Amino acid sequence: MKTLAPSAAVATLAATPAFAASGPFFSLGNTDFVVLIAFLVFIGVLVFFKVPGLIGGLLDKRAEGIKSELDEARALHEEAKAVLASFERKQKEVQDQADRIVASAKSEAAAAAEQADAELEKSIARRLAAAEEQIAAAEASAVKAVRDTAVITAVAVAREVIAKQMTDDKSAALVASSIDDVKARLN
Repeated sequence: MKTLAPSAAVATLAATPAFAASGPFFSLGNTDFVVLIAFLVFIGVLVFFKVPGLIGGLLDKRAEGIKSELDEARALHEEAKAVLASFERKQKEVQDQADRIVASAKSEAAAAAEQADAELEKSIARRLAAAEEQIAAAEASAVKAVRDTAVITAVAVAREVIAKQMTDDKSAALVASSIDDVKARLN
C-alpha cells in the first residue's frame, strides 16, 4: 500500500494539462486554447439563452417554495402547540372531573355507611325489644304454669286432706247444710 502512494503521486504530476500542450498557445493545434474557446462559446450560449436567469428564477422559485414550506411548517407547529395546549387543558378538566367524581363517591359511600350503621342499630334495638318481649312472655307463661301447678297440687292435697277427714256423718251434715243454704238463697 505504501509503495503505491508515491507512484500514484508521480503519475498525477506527470499528467497535467500544461504538459499536454505543445507549440504556441494561440494556435488551434494547442488543445488548451481550443478548450478555452469552447468554454467561452459555451458560456456565451448559456448567456444568450438566458440560462443564468432561468437558473436564478428556478432557484428563486425553489427558495419561495422552501420559504412557503417553512411558513407552513411554522403554522403547523403553532397549530400543534395550540392542539397540545387544548388537550392538556382537557386532560386537566377530565382529571378535575374524575377527582370530583371520586370525592363524591367517597362522600356517598360514607353517607351510605352511616345510614347502614343507623339501620343496623335500629335493627339491633328491634331485635332486643323482641327478645325482651319473648323473655317477658316466657316468664309470664312460666309463672302461670307454676301457679297452675301450685293450684292443681293444692287442690289435690286439699282433696286428700278432706277425704281423710271426711266421714259419712260429716258428709251428710255438709250436704244438708248446703241444701239449706241453697233454699235460703232461692227464697
